[in-house]
Amino acid sequence: MKPIRKAVFPVAGLGTRFLPATKANPKEMLPIVDKPLIQFAAEEAVAAGIDVLIFIIGRNKSSIPDHFDKAFELEAILEAGEKEDMLDVVRNILPPHVDCVYIRQAEALGLGHAVLCAQSVVGDEPFAVLLADDLIDAGERTCLNQMVDMYNQHHCSILGIEQVPHQTVNRYGIIDSAPIAESLFRVNAIVEKPPIDKAPSNLAVVGRYILTPRIFKLLEQTQRGAGNEIQLTDGIAKLLKEESVLGYEFDGKRFDCGSKSGYLKATVEFALQHPELKEEFDDYLQNLIKTMNS
Repeated sequence: MKPIRKAVFPVAGLGTRFLPATKANPKEMLPIVDKPLIQFAAEEAVAAGIDVLIFIIGRNKSSIPDHFDKAFELEAILEAGEKEDMLDVVRNILPPHVDCVYIRQAEALGLGHAVLCAQSVVGDEPFAVLLADDLIDAGERTCLNQMVDMYNQHHCSILGIEQVPHQTVNRYGIIDSAPIAESLFRVNAIVEKPPIDKAPSNLAVVGRYILTPRIFKLLEQTQRGAGNEIQLTDGIAKLLKEESVLGYEFDGKRFDCGSKSGYLKATVEFALQHPELKEEFDDYLQNLIKTMNS
């Protein structure tokens, strides 16, 4: 089996839930303290051994390629000002051996279509898909790293899953499954955003996938589904009929940064971990709580 070398980042969405902040700035470029969401996702992929990052972009997304590109003028200014620490930060956003590829999704036809846009670059290799909206704090052994380990053991598609409150199952792709090991499930069926009373479980697929290249042919045959879009979930449902697909309940904490509340929670928790800010910010929060309770 070929190793996982390539990762797809669907970043063509409009980010309407964060308007007006996302009118001209992609939601994936929203910062968590001092690092944009898309950089967290890219770093997670690189830590898992990925060396080709494939970004599926739309119009008004030029800031994403700009972020990962060399910034000659900025570097010159930092160098002239002898700001070596900041210069290192700017120059080392990605390691030099990592390649970035940008593919334009001309029309927003859904996550399945966005993944299909990467076919010419991925070819016949297994690959990862990361949704930057889902920021996962898993320490040094990242979520994707854990999933790559599972793939290397089982050589089949792996879906990142977590248990969600039953009343929220209609927001996710939900799996019907059978446990086969600790944190590992054989996926029997998958349904996109089921009604709460018809959901097969509360195990939700979140924004991490490892997929075999067979998914491309199946997505080509997939009709528009929920939201009048080509759903990746529908393609995976077809894949289940041909190949084994596993669900992996990863070790880590997910923040839904596609929602305002999830984004704010991530900002607070990552600020409390930030080496420059954590003590000052913790003192601020403690004083704020005292003030509000007095």
